[in-house]
Amino acid sequence: MTPPSRPDAKDWAKSHFHGVCNVIIPSFTNDLRDINEEAIRHDVRRNIELGFWGALLVSEAGTTHPEMVRFMEIAVDEAGGAHRFLLQGAFDTIEDIVQMSRAAERIGVDGLLLGHPNSFYPETPAEVEDYTRNVAEATDLPIVLFVVAHSNLARFDHRGYPQAVLERLARLDTVVAVKYELGRHQAGVTYDCFSRMRGIPVLLSDPMEYTAPLWVDTFDMQWMGTSNYEYYGDVVPRMFDLLRTGDREDAMALYWQIDPARQARAREMAAVGPSNFVHRYLWKYQAWLQGYNGGPLRQPAAKLNDGQMNRVTAGLRASGFEPGSTDPALFYTGRNPC
Repeated sequence: MTPPSRPDAKDWAKSHFHGVCNVIIPSFTNDLRDINEEAIRHDVRRNIELGFWGALLVSEAGTTHPEMVRFMEIAVDEAGGAHRFLLQGAFDTIEDIVQMSRAAERIGVDGLLLGHPNSFYPETPAEVEDYTRNVAEATDLPIVLFVVAHSNLARFDHRGYPQAVLERLARLDTVVAVKYELGRHQAGVTYDCFSRMRGIPVLLSDPMEYTAPLWVDTFDMQWMGTSNYEYYGDVVPRMFDLLRTGDREDAMALYWQIDPARQARAREMAAVGPSNFVHRYLWKYQAWLQGYNGGPLRQPAAKLNDGQMNRVTAGLRASGFEPGSTDPALFYTGRNPC
């Protein structure tokens, strides 16, 4: 797919960003020396089968830059136009982010989820704004702004991100959506932000699926992402579609069906939350329970233990799912060993 021209990006996103965007974590060969093409293709097919709009191609799994380019190429090729992809803009420097974004443009990736390098420590709100403007000027890729607490910007605004800066950045011609996570534990934060941005031509997304009924009703949220919704199989895309079409009763039946799994996931993520480190191994295991490839991940990755695996498996079973084999040895081997 060819990304839109800069002046058309916002209208293009309004027309094409409809549904739920989850994540695909790259898979590796069993000796971890290379990425595993067949496993990646398997995951793209499974993602399409479950009804997702598209997926974030995760860059926080130890891939080299050439491997990340191949990861994008494989995913786009396998989808054959039937799926959309975002590049996770989480690299060591702004130069790396720009380089990988330009590669994503050439490949046909649909957008960039733009975060900050871990070493980025702005001393003024203006530096936050300049950083994003510099990336936006250097690539034509449509941008989804990632607004999250671990960006460490609460020194400028107690909400966690300078709101005035966010409102100005949302008006940039290639900023098409905002992934807003600052209201994770206090919905009023998200409500205030979305209310202030109601007139700005940008899509607003709270990726926490448990708040979807609220924001679909209140702000007509049409696109939600990104997170590891694949843990719940096809339930989140189905629930979101029902909310969007006004079938609240059936949507909420699905909402409550997965609540045991939701609670299990929340407990495990809370344990690692203070580290500001997403537990990709746990996410990979949760996806494997729903038919994705699984397989080993490179360092750095939080370690996965039997207790975590058993608890999220139990949550899934309590939600009405019956995974196939849950033998950890099979998970680490993966469905497409290579």
